[in-house]
Amino acid sequence: MPGRPRSLEADAAILAAALDLLLERGIEATSIEQVARRAGVTRATVYRRFADKTQLLVATVEAACGSPPAAPEIRDVEHLLTGWSYALADPRQRRLLRRLYAATDDLPELATAYRTRFGEHRDQARRQVFARARDRGQLPADTDPDVLLDVLTGAVWQHLGSRPDTSTPADVERFLRAVLHHAGYRPEGRGDATH
Repeated sequence: MPGRPRSLEADAAILAAALDLLLERGIEATSIEQVARRAGVTRATVYRRFADKTQLLVATVEAACGSPPAAPEIRDVEHLLTGWSYALADPRQRRLLRRLYAATDDLPELATAYRTRFGEHRDQARRQVFARARDRGQLPADTDPDVLLDVLTGAVWQHLGSRPDTSTPADVERFLRAVLHHAGYRPEGRGDATH
């Protein structure tokens, strides 16, 4: 036997404590010692699982985001709008996204890990949705899916930084729909764009 198995309860308590501290205080103010104290375990217990704070926070973000499919299924622009609207109406998710944005400078490894594990596949699926919408005539024929994704992602960050965390899914959807409208999105389409 390789030794005593790790406590699943301790694992969960450590990740929950790390997430709470990250949301409340930010990356810089979250330490292994504080996580251990809040989780009710020793620092050694945390270090047996994570070599340093970076590894702990990467695991924390991965646990908080769950296990999304490698290639998420986004049916169309309306489905994309609904999904983003519900995600951005969750106050904890909003705070987590702002903390991850700050990680670009404060802890680039964390931002890179989030982008690699969650961002790249989602972005590719979103680009494909925009390309299909363009081909159906719901977006102007000269729409560049990469540029439109950048515009919509910028709008998301604008919403996170300028709107209250009490925003409802309907509030967020109105905001994002207005951005897409100005980019030429028309849900009803304009016929087959190939003719």
